[in-house]
Amino acid sequence: MAVSIPLTDDEQAAVEDGQAALDRLLDRLADTPTPAGPTPRELDTPATARLLPVVDGRQSRTGSAPR
Repeated sequence: MAVSIPLTDDEQAAVEDGQAALDRLLDRLADTPTPAGPTPRELDTPATARLLPVVDGRQSRTGSAPR
């Protein structure tokens, strides 16, 4: 079942335009408080943490795996 979730322009760009747009969105959100109060920058992140690359995980409608 498909669900439609409204996205801001920045969120839509992060979905459609790739890693650079995603990095801009994450940088903008880094100072936005979480529901618990602290911002992502304030949360304790291990020094060895790395961002993972975004890859296209969509499958074709026929169900065959991408090459």
